[in-house]
Amino acid sequence: MTIAVIVKGWPRLSETFIAQEILGLERRGLRQLIVSLRQPTDKAVHELNRRVTAPVTYLPEYLHDAPARLLRALAAARRRPGWTAARAAWLADLRRDPSRNRVRRFGQACVLAAELPADVTWLHTHFLHTPASVARYAALLTGLPWSFSAHAKDIWTSPDWDLRDKLAEARWGVTCTALGLARLRALAPEPERVNLLYHGLDFSRFPDPPEARPARDGSDSADPVRLLSVGRAVEKKGFDLLLDALARLPAGLHWRWTHIGGGDRLPALKAQAAALGLEGRIDWQGAKAQDAVIAQYRRADLFVLPCRTARDGDRDGLPNVLMEAQSQGLACLSTRAAAVAELIEDGVTGTLVCKGRMKFPRIGRVKNPQMVGVFKGCCLGWPPFLLVGAPDVVPVVG
Repeated sequence: MTIAVIVKGWPRLSETFIAQEILGLERRGLRQLIVSLRQPTDKAVHELNRRVTAPVTYLPEYLHDAPARLLRALAAARRRPGWTAARAAWLADLRRDPSRNRVRRFGQACVLAAELPADVTWLHTHFLHTPASVARYAALLTGLPWSFSAHAKDIWTSPDWDLRDKLAEARWGVTCTALGLARLRALAPEPERVNLLYHGLDFSRFPDPPEARPARDGSDSADPVRLLSVGRAVEKKGFDLLLDALARLPAGLHWRWTHIGGGDRLPALKAQAAALGLEGRIDWQGAKAQDAVIAQYRRADLFVLPCRTARDGDRDGLPNVLMEAQSQGLACLSTRAAAVAELIEDGVTGTLVCKGRMKFPRIGRVKNPQMVGVFKGCCLGWPPFLLVGAPDVVPVVG
């Protein structure tokens, strides 16, 4: 028995949660075939991905790039008993979504159905948008059952009709936040077939947290407080709002912010930082493999992730980078947007500001150094100058 795992791209630096799951199932003896809709684009590759031994098949990313492969697949698909049902489902979707993307997904599904090894008995897809469309059409063509793991963007930016159809046909599905679960169950004809399954971390991949961190307080220009953010430069991460907040800190408070991640908005963020006069205080590191990211968690004093809901409805699920930062005993500052509050208990295992209040108010110096111990659990070394929202804080912003 082999399961075909359909993903948008493989490998991807931003999707360690998928690689970790595939590797974990592989170690438990489950045979998998990774089916990727796209060729890899990241220059670096996580060691985690290198450990996966499952074979990988790449579907034609653009149908015009592989016309012979597509024509063979279409000819084979038309001879299948499931052709009529698959074509009808696709045409119904195409009427509601008359896009090239919709045409591409049906073509990819035909290629997948034609090229699936005989021992594949189940299809599983990560994300309920485009990968699930391919899985659904391929399942109709082949008669194979399929299931899904839903995450974030796919839940919040897919139209209701698209989600309803997929939820009705999938045998079962899981999602990684209670917030996402509530949305999917509200749309599902059989809500009990969708369940909550939080992402975990394989702690064997992470070193023990540092025993202590330097007592930086922002007064030493030679040893500034180190702020860290890891995430793609996209609207929902809120890094533009963080830059505005950093620009309002007193000039005499010494800090450096390191950003790790790629993304389309990176040039705009760099231009914003320059306009605010912050470029000398920021290290833009781009996308990095996980060993480099872990090293930065261990050097930093505070992890900042200013999540928000984007204008198109996109939002985070439960960002894995917050869990990774916590695994290294790094204090975390985030927002109540998305499902962050399902991980961080405000004032106990981190600090959360209300969504919509993205200025990160009340970043200041602590009058009482004993307040460092107010945060328990994973916040082992909260830096004295950034106890945000705690008692005995002198506000300097907001």
